[in-house]
Amino acid sequence: METFKVPVGISNRHIHLSQEHIEALFGAGYSLTKMKDLSQPGQFACEETVTLIGPKGAIPGVRILGPARKSSQVELSSTDTFKLGVKPPVRDSGKIEGTPGIDVEGPKGLVHMDQGVIIAARHLHMTPEDALKFSLEDGEHVHAIVQGPRGGVLEKVLVRVNPNYALDLHVDTDEGNAFGLVNGQQLEIYSINEHSQVAR
Repeated sequence: METFKVPVGISNRHIHLSQEHIEALFGAGYSLTKMKDLSQPGQFACEETVTLIGPKGAIPGVRILGPARKSSQVELSSTDTFKLGVKPPVRDSGKIEGTPGIDVEGPKGLVHMDQGVIIAARHLHMTPEDALKFSLEDGEHVHAIVQGPRGGVLEKVLVRVNPNYALDLHVDTDEGNAFGLVNGQQLEIYSINEHSQVAR
């Protein structure tokens, strides 16, 4: 079976904020402070954190990821949802229609999000050049093989293609812990799409 390898990145709970919400939480005209760059070009972790407040509990110290977005979005693991008392669906980032909301508290205010809480679908970032090389298309799915004592197969990994992406597979902390993954670990990918030249 022909495969190709990609690095894995494990995403902890985090929040993306609109500029309107940034200013409501931190003050008028506020700009986020970059702490470190992330694996995807132009994306960065911020110094700032907020507290998420759900029907059953709160989680403080939730990292903001920049830059500002058009709409705010919270990405949680399944474990986080039990503490907060919310029941978000598994969704691709940006697809927040019909998702639950949550309260977000910052040093200068509190924002109620009417929607935007998701469990992020496991996904594989790649450029159009990568997609052409591996005969894949945006929105298709692949499987990832995990070696080691807690190994297995991560099924239905969503392929996301964009010129601004770097080749990287993203899972959340629940998935990372279940498979014993570490950031940067190389996983073998094989395609489940009929037209693909990889691993049919």
